[in-house]
Amino acid sequence: MWGCGGRRRRRLGALLLLLLLGGLLLRRFNWSSLVPLQLWGRTLGLQAEDSEFRLEGMPFRILGGSMHYFRVPKEYWRDRMVKMKTCGLNTLTTAFLTLAAEVGLWVILRPGPYICSEWELGGLPSWLLQDPEMQLRTTYKGFTEAVDAYFDHLMARVVPLQYKKGGPIIAVQVENEYGSYAKDPQYLTYIKTALLDRGIVELLMTSDNRDGLSAGYVEGVLATLNFQKDSSFLDYLDTVQQNKPKMVMEYWTGWFDSWGGPHNIFDADDMVNSVAEVLKTGASINLYMFHGGTNFGFMNGALDSDEYKPDVTSYDYDAVLTEAGDYTSKFFKLRQLFTKIIGQPLPLPPMITGKASYGAVLLPQYVSLWEVLPSIVEPVKSEFPVNMENLPVNDGNGQAYGYTLYETVISGGGQLHSRDNVRDRAQVFVNTVFVGFLDYNTVELSIPEGQGFRQLRLLVENCGRVNYGLMLNEQRKGLIGEVFLNKTPLRNFKIYSLEMKPGFMESLRGVTAWSTIPDYAVGPAFFRGNLQVQYLPQDTFLKLEGWEKGVVFVNGENLGRYWKIGPQETLYLPATWLQPGNNEGSL
Repeated sequence: MWGCGGRRRRRLGALLLLLLLGGLLLRRFNWSSLVPLQLWGRTLGLQAEDSEFRLEGMPFRILGGSMHYFRVPKEYWRDRMVKMKTCGLNTLTTAFLTLAAEVGLWVILRPGPYICSEWELGGLPSWLLQDPEMQLRTTYKGFTEAVDAYFDHLMARVVPLQYKKGGPIIAVQVENEYGSYAKDPQYLTYIKTALLDRGIVELLMTSDNRDGLSAGYVEGVLATLNFQKDSSFLDYLDTVQQNKPKMVMEYWTGWFDSWGGPHNIFDADDMVNSVAEVLKTGASINLYMFHGGTNFGFMNGALDSDEYKPDVTSYDYDAVLTEAGDYTSKFFKLRQLFTKIIGQPLPLPPMITGKASYGAVLLPQYVSLWEVLPSIVEPVKSEFPVNMENLPVNDGNGQAYGYTLYETVISGGGQLHSRDNVRDRAQVFVNTVFVGFLDYNTVELSIPEGQGFRQLRLLVENCGRVNYGLMLNEQRKGLIGEVFLNKTPLRNFKIYSLEMKPGFMESLRGVTAWSTIPDYAVGPAFFRGNLQVQYLPQDTFLKLEGWEKGVVFVNGENLGRYWKIGPQETLYLPATWLQPGNNEGSL
């Protein structure tokens, strides 16, 4: 028995020595390169008690990158994360939680409810606007009730994935850039409390640009900063908090584009040199965006300060990876920089996916909207115009996206005046004849005289709800008020909801009115054709040369909007949405 006990004591002593040596090694090790699956016995989490971050008491620098799950086909999520890891980043700022941990990335969760992100209404659901008194991003009861329901559902799923519970979440952001909005001084405290009450135990952060920093600060939450070029902006953090780690939550690697505007580019050398300046200060950084992706469907946001400007479909952003996930010079320059910072070799980047050119795609079939409308959409009858969100469709949730057609009967011509009540762009028809547009800049239109009663039709497109700024509460779409003909308000409408969801597009396949495209085809209409893929599909881009404006569907997936005014000229078509053989496309 004595000999057995001696062996036990020797084993215990060896184990204690191993743990002691391990502890010494960990103290010398840069925890910034430690990944989620390598840690156990978690107690302290990410701390910001002095001028540097600490993870389990060890120095830790966040080298992060942003990527949005909703802008990337899910089949490509892992590929983009691995590329992030091989660039030298250790943290992902979004919500691919378990997959991020598998790849070896920490997560800063930014759950909103408002996220901005150049996303439709900043990520808030359009049905909130059914309430005429709604005050978004405030403690207005109608909004907080919705936020509470959202957090009840979401936090139940993410709380178990926090760092202290064995998951990858090391920090959670309290809303997003609230200092630039700041309509309710109690709001951030409400969001903070809502997170804590539902079990969030990790470090809390806010995120603001320089001008919004003071109004976006909340007691007990670490403030971080957003900017692009000037690292001296970091000094502004000292105005709201002392002796805390500095972090750029959004270092803008590029910028987004608006329809009709320029294509924005941020020089790679200028960007990397600016990142290097930030890192020289000892600050942590998150690259927004590391990979931008695509505003598929009708989900692009918009800006409205001096004028309304909807964003393009591509969210390439001139980011570190292209819209299709390919490497840019920014990737390799940053990889070189981060290798020096980390002080050890990085794994090799994965091979990029192949791209294919499938040649011209013919669209020989055509059907006018007027031909199919009665058979695929049941109209809503109303004496007055009804905005999209308040239409009695979608189980009472209203119409969120797409187009709404308003029809009424007129007995003559004259001046049609919208009184700025068209949101956002209306094609105007008398019977089936196009007569012009109404939008933010054009609020009056001449309607030709004619004999008898005629149909006046306004096909209104929601071009994207504003995602940033003080106009969030004004984002109801369609006809949001009276439209006048010769100073008399129009009445007695038939209203057709054209949200173009998958069920709508599927119903078009069974329409018998499809015919060969005429020599001169005018809209609004649907066009249909086929793309043949002989082998394994590859990523490609669709060029809409000669087309005016619309949306593209391939195998029922909405690739997004196109518009001849640019600057975007092609639509990204991921291979995962194609199949060998026949692929059906509709415009």
